[in-house]
Amino acid sequence: MPDPPNPDASGTPPLAPRESVVAAVRRILRPVIRLLVSQGITYPFLTDLLKEVYVETASREFALGGKRPTDSRLTLLTGVHRKDIRRLLREPRPADATPPGLTLGTQIVARWLGERAYCDAKGRPLALPRTPRSGAERSFAALVESVSKNVRPRSVLDELVRLGVARVDEQDRVHLVTRGFVPGREIDAKAYYFGEALHDHLAAGVHNLGTTGTAFLERSVYYDELSPAAIDKLAARAEVLAMGALQALNVDGMALERDDPPPKGARMRMRMGVYFYAEPFPDHETPGDGVGAPPTRSGQPPKNRT
Repeated sequence: MPDPPNPDASGTPPLAPRESVVAAVRRILRPVIRLLVSQGITYPFLTDLLKEVYVETASREFALGGKRPTDSRLTLLTGVHRKDIRRLLREPRPADATPPGLTLGTQIVARWLGERAYCDAKGRPLALPRTPRSGAERSFAALVESVSKNVRPRSVLDELVRLGVARVDEQDRVHLVTRGFVPGREIDAKAYYFGEALHDHLAAGVHNLGTTGTAFLERSVYYDELSPAAIDKLAARAEVLAMGALQALNVDGMALERDDPPPKGARMRMRMGVYFYAEPFPDHETPGDGVGAPPTRSGQPPKNRT
């Protein structure tokens, strides 16, 4: 879990919010609010959700001496009324449900990209015969069964095709459409990965902001005087570089998971993510519009953020 933002020795955050942190949160919230409005999630609904998450997070991450904070201390930490805290602590927490097939689909695609048996000499995923009858150990069915024998390969294939991750050609061979599990058609699948990836990116940033210990890798490069054509070139270059890095890490991770299993009780997870974003730069910045990155002229060293 990420560390609390600069708590004092008692585990209590500063009473007065730092202006720099409030400005950063305001900027983070802008695309989030854009998503909420577009999905019909209203302010009253959000306030109820925020109460729940405030109490859940403060209760779990701001404990003293291994004990859950009292209702009074939770009120002090969160500003949520004690009456609401009592109600929220009694109510069962909703499960963070994974849409069916996503975890399995991710594992299958990772193995397809990471195992030499399913890639060509250049590391590109092969088109796999759908059944063992025509492909033996290099078939799509064999790939699925190497991950799980509890599901039918045909059911997995139908789901991957529905999500736009795979396709079947006229020779009954299965092709990986994307170089990673990137569902393109199913909003629930995309929302799941949106939450997973953004949670870990934010958690890394919160950890780095609130600790003096070892920081997580969290870097970006920034330019603000580029033409649309230049953006297209950089986006294509970023795609090649990023996918190469992710695929290499996937191969290493799969080998380490197989050859260096964790000791009992010491299991950990990791995620490395990449992103590319571009938008028109405003000619006249207005106060509070969220544009907060220092200007960087083309040709000067890019701005890297830790």
